Amino acid sequence: MLTFFIIPNNSIAFAVEDDIKQEPKTEEKAETETEAEEADEKEEGKEESTPGGAENIEAKSALLMEPISGKIIYEKNIDEKFAPASVTKIMTMLLAMEAIDSGKVSLSDKVTCSENAKKMGGSTMLLDTGEVRTLEELIKGVAIASGNDAAVAIAEYIGGTEGDFVILMNKRAKELGMKNTTFKNCNGLPAEGHLSTARDIAIMSQELLKHPTILKYSGIYMETISEGRKSPIELVNHNKLVRFFEGCDGLKTGYTSEAKYCISATAKRNGVRMLSVIMGAPTYKIRNRDAGILMNHGFSKFQGKKLLSKDEDVEEVKMGEKTDKFFIAKALNDLEVVIPKGIDGELEKKIVIDELKEQYKVGDVVGKCEVYLGKEKVGEVQIYSDRDIEKGGFLEGIKYNIKSIFK
Repeated sequence: MLTFFIIPNNSIAFAVEDDIKQEPKTEEKAETETEAEEADEKEEGKEESTPGGAENIEAKSALLMEPISGKIIYEKNIDEKFAPASVTKIMTMLLAMEAIDSGKVSLSDKVTCSENAKKMGGSTMLLDTGEVRTLEELIKGVAIASGNDAAVAIAEYIGGTEGDFVILMNKRAKELGMKNTTFKNCNGLPAEGHLSTARDIAIMSQELLKHPTILKYSGIYMETISEGRKSPIELVNHNKLVRFFEGCDGLKTGYTSEAKYCISATAKRNGVRMLSVIMGAPTYKIRNRDAGILMNHGFSKFQGKKLLSKDEDVEEVKMGEKTDKFFIAKALNDLEVVIPKGIDGELEKKIVIDELKEQYKVGDVVGKCEVYLGKEKVGEVQIYSDRDIEKGGFLEGIKYNIKSIFK
């Protein structure tokens, strides 16, 4: 599938999915094809929102997950290995977001595009050798336009070389329990042995969703990058569900002639987020339709509940058995759970404190609050101390014992 965009100075930037290569078209032809595709996408959007049964899934492999708990709701050949194409870039984005959120790098960091990055084929954000872009712009280039050049630029910046970055990708995959995945590059271009599964893609997608900033980028349909360029870069999202499927804000599409059409798609409605992975669909329409069918199925079966707001008091925690000293554990983030509709049963909160320390500073993470529906854990949130506090020593214990005598 080919999309053209008209940009200033009578130049045309065009993006293709992964390994498809096309010759540039005239401006007039580009306009005609863009209009035709827009009409096609609108019709596609109607199909995607039409309720359907999971028995109609045509892709070779498919999965539906509720990503808060990790519960798999639907599966089809989810451990069969396939080429993941550009869905690979979920791991590239995950490593980038982990580096950003840990403070190792910043979104505003300046990254210089290498010749190696520029020469990448397939989908591209049209970077030039020596061009300097912010890390945030490169992440947009990956999340929106599936830029193979942007992915390599990110890999080289974080890993030193693309090869070293791929080592980090495989290491992280192993840590996450992705048992059937081997990465050979950072962008998903065809390479022997570059394989993954729907289950593994769901696992890394679930992990990426723990960095919600990424949805600010993967949920953008169109973005223009013009600073420092004679011809602006027009990024248009390969994931048309972002535009036509209610609540969709990510994550990543993929296509190669070997992989066929793939996607890791996520959407949120009424407090419920669903994650659908499709691999080996014969057309992009079937890929998007299958993903839409599964997510609609999830939305029809589950409901969301918000139990705690960010910074809300959770529980009083004593500093020990023989002390009156305590702190208030607060929620580090909102705590939302997703549970089946029509299920009766009390949600039970369980406070799990890490090994109790002698002292805490305000803001220190002290453990987590877990939520259970029966025996099944349906959500959790980290909790932190609301104050600076010390447990106290020998004298504190004596004072406590004296108080206890006169109670």
